[in-house]
Amino acid sequence: MTAAILELPWTAPPLTLNQRRATKGAMFAHARTVAEVRGTVHRLAQGAQLPRDLAHVTVQLHYRPRDNRRRDTDNLVATLKPACDGLAAGTAKYPGYGLVADDIPRFMAKPEPIIHPAERGKVGALWLEITWDTEEA
Repeated sequence: MTAAILELPWTAPPLTLNQRRATKGAMFAHARTVAEVRGTVHRLAQGAQLPRDLAHVTVQLHYRPRDNRRRDTDNLVATLKPACDGLAAGTAKYPGYGLVADDIPRFMAKPEPIIHPAERGKVGALWLEITWDTEEA
């Protein structure tokens, strides 16, 4: 089993399921953030020189908030989804890195995100832990 960590540049999740997209402006802002997350993860995978065309990977999102208020792991799925899209092969319109052919369960497992306890004096942090067998597709 091989693993890689991609440290994400945000101190808090850029997307959550609690965000409402009730106005046209909010929908456009959401779409821009989705594209930003997808593109950022794609670039981070390139920079880390992750392998391509793997048979199967597991991608888990980790979040260490700045404080220990109550939080739901479900809300982090909104950030995890475009991150996984950026790692998978993607499409002509939305290119991805190509770690696996697609982000469907056959190629990618996405366990529930993990929220770690806050650490005194540290800002929030998000990272992806990616694991795979060394066997390629």
